[in-house]
Amino acid sequence: MRELLIDGLDEGYLRKAWHGPTLRGALRGVTADQALLRPAQNRHNIWELTLHCAYWKYVVRRRLSGERRGAFARSGSNWFALPEPTPRAWRADLQLLADEHRALRETVASLSEARVKRAVRLIRGVAYHDVYHAGQVQLLKKLAVGR
Repeated sequence: MRELLIDGLDEGYLRKAWHGPTLRGALRGVTADQALLRPAQNRHNIWELTLHCAYWKYVVRRRLSGERRGAFARSGSNWFALPEPTPRAWRADLQLLADEHRALRETVASLSEARVKRAVRLIRGVAYHDVYHAGQVQLLKKLAVGR
């Protein structure tokens, strides 16, 4: 079961999947300027979605490990103020997402089989979360082309 769940995490974020681009695939090639574009006022942009996904990987990892609430790389929760928008900051936040994915994957790999069975919905949920937001990123990229 553990291997299937890890495979699902990777299919939502990391590698080629039957459903289309993974979250990482959807983000590939997006520039900092493109990541900042909003489809409308008070709507999230790609950069915000990227940090949001990194945060929820962190939260799920913390819940799985039983780790007390620590400090995510950004202050706040769920939706975050963006850093000074530079290409370097964008690359750093893409790396944050990759690092959180790797840490989550390692945590799932280290769980006992009993713990994995109790956490199936949580682990699947974070994989589905990536797929959902990958679709949003794809739509936002298409909207940006028309601008």
